[in-house]
Amino acid sequence: MIIKGSQRGSGANLAAHLMKINDNEHVRVHEIRGFASDNLHDAFKEAEAISLGTKCQQYLFSVSLNPPASESVSVSIFEGAIRQVEDQLGMNGQPRAIVFHEKEGRRHAHCVWSRIDADTMTAKQLSFFKNKLQSVSRELYLENGWKLPNGLKSPSERDPTNFTLAEWQQAKRQGIDPRWLKQSAQEAWQCSDDSKAFAQAMHHNGLFLAKGDRRGFVALDYNGEIYALSRLLGIKNKELNARLGKPDGLLSVEETRTTIARRMTPIIRGHIDETREKFTSELAKFAKYRFELTALHRLARSKLETRQRKEWNAENLERAARLPRGLRGLWHRFTDNYQKIRQANEHEASKTRLRHADEYQKLVDKQLNQRLVLQTRITKLRNQQAHQLRSLRQDIARFLSHSQTSPAPARNREQTLSLKLKR
Repeated sequence: MIIKGSQRGSGANLAAHLMKINDNEHVRVHEIRGFASDNLHDAFKEAEAISLGTKCQQYLFSVSLNPPASESVSVSIFEGAIRQVEDQLGMNGQPRAIVFHEKEGRRHAHCVWSRIDADTMTAKQLSFFKNKLQSVSRELYLENGWKLPNGLKSPSERDPTNFTLAEWQQAKRQGIDPRWLKQSAQEAWQCSDDSKAFAQAMHHNGLFLAKGDRRGFVALDYNGEIYALSRLLGIKNKELNARLGKPDGLLSVEETRTTIARRMTPIIRGHIDETREKFTSELAKFAKYRFELTALHRLARSKLETRQRKEWNAENLERAARLPRGLRGLWHRFTDNYQKIRQANEHEASKTRLRHADEYQKLVDKQLNQRLVLQTRITKLRNQQAHQLRSLRQDIARFLSHSQTSPAPARNREQTLSLKLKR
């Protein structure tokens, strides 16, 4: 289970993010503990209000828990993981909230603690929390018999194509798989030993080296979008400059954009748009199926929760009726019968809670499996799109490269590329 954490303020924004149903197919507040409020927004407002009595700006600590994609993980395992995090970070007893999200056939959890100790009016210190969370994550993989990711075995074996949220969003705005971007740049880096060879290898995948205003070296795609080269490669600027030297001989960002725009003819852009529209249309069909399936799943959960709530209320009335009142109740207290009935009621209530939790977990597992079937088809289509777009970018890069060196036959090459893309 991959566990990531961060200290933060702005509880209102965090509550809105965690409860955003548009970004998730299912959102469920599992627990709110230690707050006077019974909803997420008011609970975090409460934490913020208490923090005003201190100098702490980042009064919340938020953790996300992501189990392996291939594993079905119960609520009890998530709760156990959260307890381990609390033990490691010294957050035991602190007010907290747990929220479950489901998306694309996977389930993950968020846990948010208030860092403010109300007794001492000080913030809990979370020194080296990243290392501690990584340690808990490694233990959970071993305890549950899950395959340990290379990144948890050794930091040097982490996936180099991992990306930040900002990098992901930037790539998706351009209709690009961010993993392809990093993979392409890192393959070019591995097979080149100087600036010229690296530029040619990047150009082969439709990426262009340029001189940035502040970053030194940057990469541009054929849309003119700028990417920080050091981030794509996952290395420091010092290592980058040692191999490539200074970027003085490269075109500026604006000059590179002008060059790309001059060579990108309407016909070529039209084929790019046509390819994207084709996959967009197919994904729209799956999106419709996903919407309908999500609606059915939400309805089934609502019905189950309604039935369980009625059962709980009815059983509570039965249990309350077993406790005698008045003089008879007073007599039962003297003879310990009252305590025996109360203990029996508590045992019965505990069994009902476990039964309801088991029913809900079985329904969730069934729905996740159904959703996973659809997600497998969506993933297959996305991979096909990524493969075709990569091939398309390489063809466009070859066309742009030839059109730069010999303008006269460029029209013939454009026609050849046009026929190839149509096929």
